[in-house]
Amino acid sequence: MIKCKNINYKYPGTQYPVFNGLSCIIEEPGFHALFGLSGAGKSTLARMIAGQLNQYTGVIERNNTDIIFYSYNLERLPGWSSVGEHILKITPEKNKNRIDEIIESFGLSAYMDSGFSHLSLGQRNRINLARYLLQDFDCLIMDESLANVDEVTREQIILKIKDLYPGKTFIYISHSVAEVSMFCKNIIVLRSFQKTPQTITVLGQDKKTGKSVAKKDLEQTMLEIVNVS
Repeated sequence: MIKCKNINYKYPGTQYPVFNGLSCIIEEPGFHALFGLSGAGKSTLARMIAGQLNQYTGVIERNNTDIIFYSYNLERLPGWSSVGEHILKITPEKNKNRIDEIIESFGLSAYMDSGFSHLSLGQRNRINLARYLLQDFDCLIMDESLANVDEVTREQIILKIKDLYPGKTFIYISHSVAEVSMFCKNIIVLRSFQKTPQTITVLGQDKKTGKSVAKKDLEQTMLEIVNVS
């Protein structure tokens, strides 16, 4: 569905590339992760996939994936209306029947009359994510979109998204190796430009509603990620 082939890129003003012949592929719907050390280029690659950054060489193919959204931590909403009014205004008519379900499952029902600036960082990130989920999309990139959200609520939200959108593609970016190991189907590990190949894909546990994950299986996935990083 999304294929990156021989991507080369260097941050302006730097000596060394961040991507040196990087290739990776996402072949099916579900939750997939981009994971790597700080500075490995996770957000950069995500923005390339979303079409927001084009100053690279190589090819990114988006087969049957026309609408890609990039949601990121600390993104802001307009401050002149309540968050409820904003959500209602930007949601397509045919998707409005999902507003209450998403808002309730995200733990946001009590804040719909509040202004965006009055919310905590975790509440703001949940509102931002909700507004993207209520649009029409093929792929949603979640770049630290659930930062500042407690662990229990974060799991509840991820499982709800999986239940509601089984045919959609999600690219999840988090600094938590346990989190990507638990919830993602495939973890694309970004490595140094000096390593070949620059990405290695590790199979995740892909936890869904009603599915338990054994501690030893989770630890094995985490160990694999650490070993190839």
